[in-house]
Amino acid sequence: MALGGTATRKWLIRACGSAAALGLIFWFLPKDAILDGFSRLSLPVFLSVLLAFLACHLVTATKWWLLMDRAIALPTALRAHFAGLAANLCLPGAAGGDAVRAALAHVALKDGPKVAAAAIGDRLIDLVGLACLTLIGLLMLQGGGSPALGLSVAGIVFATAAGGLFIFPKIARGIWSRWPGLPARDLAFRVADAFADLGRRPWLLLFTLSLSAGVQAVLILLSMRLAEPMGVDVGWAAWFFAWPIAKIVATLPLSLGGLGVRESSLAALLAPFGAAAPAVVAAGLAWQGILYLAGALGALILIASGGGFGTKVSQVTEISE
Repeated sequence: MALGGTATRKWLIRACGSAAALGLIFWFLPKDAILDGFSRLSLPVFLSVLLAFLACHLVTATKWWLLMDRAIALPTALRAHFAGLAANLCLPGAAGGDAVRAALAHVALKDGPKVAAAAIGDRLIDLVGLACLTLIGLLMLQGGGSPALGLSVAGIVFATAAGGLFIFPKIARGIWSRWPGLPARDLAFRVADAFADLGRRPWLLLFTLSLSAGVQAVLILLSMRLAEPMGVDVGWAAWFFAWPIAKIVATLPLSLGGLGVRESSLAALLAPFGAAAPAVVAAGLAWQGILYLAGALGALILIASGGGFGTKVSQVTEISE
């Protein structure tokens, strides 16, 4: 009961964060201009972006499967990935998309440390891919923007990823070897070994990083495709600089799936390049529609395949045993 209450409180805090962000957006920006942006978006464009978005997540799920050394069947990995996508966006009080995805993988694999290492490694690789795209956009810009912000975000991401993949195993083994009486010693060693195994496969890391950067680049182009008819007309370099930073900011535990935070961040980052904030917000909200529809599809896949969130999320605790 306490765990459920804590999860509900966290969800309510994030819901309040999204409500506050959206309230500020509609307070300071003209509502008519935002609605006018929506009126310019055609259904064929929206549906084509949705289909391409789903294809990108097929590649993303395959990347995660490769990081698990293909230890479970690919259809199981796809099902788990889309269930996690649904949980991340749709479930109040859920453990989160990564946890649900990991729980479903753990049910099939029964190797918590390997699943945990693959999940965290996958997230770190995605962050590095986003940082690379931000740097590419930054290098291509001739002026404007916030170069210091881009460099700072990229530097923090690279340092975090390097620490997670290459430094954590040594630190964990050193701590638990020095103080063997600390709890979860066996778990710490097993997770450290799983991370070390990833670190010993540089070609796999490079390949999955390339996949991640490629998918994120396609997502940026899809965002541009969605935004162009809504009145956002800025160069691709500005998008490559701003979009990854807005996505990283949106992953902070401040909102529901980045709702409100992503839109306001992207509008602020694209404003120096001449983008109209109402049009950017309209495009961002349309992108949120893509995210929620993909999440709903993930929920349908899970239900149609005989699964349910209630029983599977409870398996998250097994990963730490």
